[in-house]
Amino acid sequence: MNIAIYIFDNAEVLDFSGPFEVFATASRFLPEESKFKVFLLAENNSAVLARGGYSVNPSYNFSNHPAIDVLIVVGGVHDDEMRKENVITWIKAQALSAKVIASVCTGAFLLAEANLLTGLSVTTHWQDTDDLQQQFPDLNVVTNVRWVDEGKVVTSAGISAGIDMSLHLVEKLKNKNLAEQTAKQMQFSWTENS
Repeated sequence: MNIAIYIFDNAEVLDFSGPFEVFATASRFLPEESKFKVFLLAENNSAVLARGGYSVNPSYNFSNHPAIDVLIVVGGVHDDEMRKENVITWIKAQALSAKVIASVCTGAFLLAEANLLTGLSVTTHWQDTDDLQQQFPDLNVVTNVRWVDEGKVVTSAGISAGIDMSLHLVEKLKNKNLAEQTAKQMQFSWTENS
């Protein structure tokens, strides 16, 4: 199962590193044929300069990635990304075939811009909930939760909440025992409820 994490300049580091670690750790407990293939993906081949000057090289770009089963769109300084028509078009295209589309933190703004959240209950970083609701009034923006699962679409609150959401996705895609094993291995206190 291919888990793609979309990153961009000024992405929040834990938004992508946390989910990456969850799926990579969960795979340690799975047989070879059932492992998650988790990878970072960006618009092009260039290194991405995340928040704080953290430089990271994506494994794939828009033109060479494998089929995506789960797409996780991270947050950070997202305004420029929202204005990139090719980024929004690409996210929309992935939503047609992916089993799950998820966001961490302000990644929800990109999913909303791609019209993937219309009429759904969603969440984002506590500092951005009012902005998300104002910019996209057809959403039901929920506060004081770690994540919201609307079936095919799952959104999480800010930064570390992406780890909770990713553990939930491990449970959703595999089983609760694997999610619990993963959290224990990571020495992470998993907030299971949304």
